Amino acid sequence: METKDDLQCCVTTCGLPLNANYWDKQYQSQETGWDLQGVSPPLQTYIDGLTDKNIRILIPGCGNAYEAEYLIEQGFKNVTVIDIASTLVDTLKAKFQGKNIRILHGDFFEHQETYDLILEQTFFCALNPSLRERYAVKCFELLQDGGKVAGLLFNIVFEKPGPPYGGTKEEYVKLFHPIFDLQQFDTCVNSVKPRAGNELFIEMSKKTISSPHVKLYAISGITCSGCKKTIEENLMHIEGVEMVSINTDFSELMIVTHKPIALARLQQAIAHESKYQLNEFKN
Repeated sequence: METKDDLQCCVTTCGLPLNANYWDKQYQSQETGWDLQGVSPPLQTYIDGLTDKNIRILIPGCGNAYEAEYLIEQGFKNVTVIDIASTLVDTLKAKFQGKNIRILHGDFFEHQETYDLILEQTFFCALNPSLRERYAVKCFELLQDGGKVAGLLFNIVFEKPGPPYGGTKEEYVKLFHPIFDLQQFDTCVNSVKPRAGNELFIEMSKKTISSPHVKLYAISGITCSGCKKTIEENLMHIEGVEMVSINTDFSELMIVTHKPIALARLQQAIAHESKYQLNEFKN
C-alpha cells in the first residue's frame, strides 16, 4: 500500500531556494522523482477530448514535456513549453529538433503572451505556496477571454517539507473562483497508482462576463495570521471589492474588484496601523 512518502519526490536538497539554479541541479543530478516517464493519464484523456488542433497551448514548468510530445503526436500545431532550468531546456531542444513546438527558457511569471489553454502538470505543486496568488493572477493575464487552465493539483497536505507542496480543494477553490469559472474540480479517477485518490482534475475558464479587475500588490508589516485576517476584512469592506487574498509569507496581496480602485484608497483601509504598507507589485 502506498503511503504519503510514496507521493513525495526524491529531491534531497529541499532546503535550497527554489530558483533556476536549484532546478538546474535537479536535472543535472537526475533527481526528478516527480517524473512519470510518460504522459499523465488524466491529461492524455483531456487532450483526447480537444478537437481544435490550432489552439495556443502553454505548458509551464514543463519538465520532460511528455504532454507536449503527446500533443504534437496528435497534430496540435501551437504548443509552447517554458521552463526555468537551462539544462532541461537544452535537452528538450535536442529531443524535439525539427518538431512543431516552441521551447522557451525563462520564468513563467515574466512571460508575456496570450494563450487559449494552460496545461498544469506538477508546476503549481513545485512552487512555494507563497507564489500561489501570483500564479492565479499570471494565468488570468496569459489567457484570452474564456481561455482555460486544465490539469492536476494535489489534494493532500504533505507531512514533509516540499517540493512538492500539497493543499486542499477548499483552499484552491477560494483562490481561483473569483477570477475563473470552475467547470471541473473533482477527485481524479485515472491518476497513476501512487497518486490515486490524492489528485484533483481541474478545468477552469477565465471569466469574461463582467470581467473582474485583478491586481497584485506588495504588502509589508504583517507579522501574524491575525493581522492578515484583519487586513483582508478591512479591504473587503471597500465597495467593489470581491476578493482579497494575502499569500503565506504575508508579502503579496491579490485583490479582485469590479472596478479599478486607487492604491491610496486601499492604503486608507489599512491605515489603522502605520506599519502596514501597500505598493505596486514588481516582479
